[in-house]
Amino acid sequence: MAKKKGPELIDGRKVASIVKESIKKEVADLIDNHDKSPHLAAVLVGTDPASETYVASKEKQAHQVGMMSSVYRYPAETSEEELLKVVDFLNNDEEIDGFIVQLPLPAHINEDKVINAIDPKKDVDGFTPVSLGNMVLGKPGFVSATPAGIMELLKAYHIDLAGKHCVVLGRSNIVGRPMSILLSQKNEHANATVTLCHSRTENMEEITRQADVLICAIGQPQFVKASMVKDGVVVIDVGMHRLPDATKERGYRLVGDVDFDEVYKKASYITPVPGGVGPMTIAMLLKNTLMAHNKEFE
Repeated sequence: MAKKKGPELIDGRKVASIVKESIKKEVADLIDNHDKSPHLAAVLVGTDPASETYVASKEKQAHQVGMMSSVYRYPAETSEEELLKVVDFLNNDEEIDGFIVQLPLPAHINEDKVINAIDPKKDVDGFTPVSLGNMVLGKPGFVSATPAGIMELLKAYHIDLAGKHCVVLGRSNIVGRPMSILLSQKNEHANATVTLCHSRTENMEEITRQADVLICAIGQPQFVKASMVKDGVVVIDVGMHRLPDATKERGYRLVGDVDFDEVYKKASYITPVPGGVGPMTIAMLLKNTLMAHNKEFE
């Protein structure tokens, strides 16, 4: 791993901008060659503020790279049966290259059932069992956008993972588990030794202090303290939380799963919140949409 004199911020906005510029050029080439623009759709059930903001950002950034974008909005009381019909419609709509169903869904809808109904060829979120299975086996397929974005960040900053001890905090199917698999894969940008920690892990601090790279996706604000990491650690913070702050105009401040001010002093590289992992998630979703349009995995 590269030796650093002091901490370096991993700029997710900068790397995402590079990824999106590449996508924008390829989309322009498609249109110049009389192909249609890739089309990304999102299904939003209910009015969760965070989901609304996220879907709006996806739509805006899709347009920025020349893609078409549609949002299908439904009230929170939409039934599971009705939502499955929407998924089936999008699966069969030849104008739609890829689509996402924004999570979380209302409590009365079985998320697994809805995700399982998505055509793997249009699964640009990388959540279906087929997509996850391909990733586990190291076969071509859609990789969930946040883990894919983290791998892209590590690559962009030339952080060598081979033989290093990577500790992942959190075991969700969206981030933690896929991340542990990607880090341990046999390729030039991985080959790490991985430990996955979660709420039942004993002696967690003892494990995190061994980490050369720490991926924090545990869902608790400022959970990781300086005492939990060693000097020179690379820290990737996936968390995003709003904490009340009367000094801010909005009345809150955004923090991650890491106590940034403490941990920054010991890190060699660290992602900020916001501006770290978040921008990469949407960039990789757009990349997946381009691949779906190009039918790379059929």
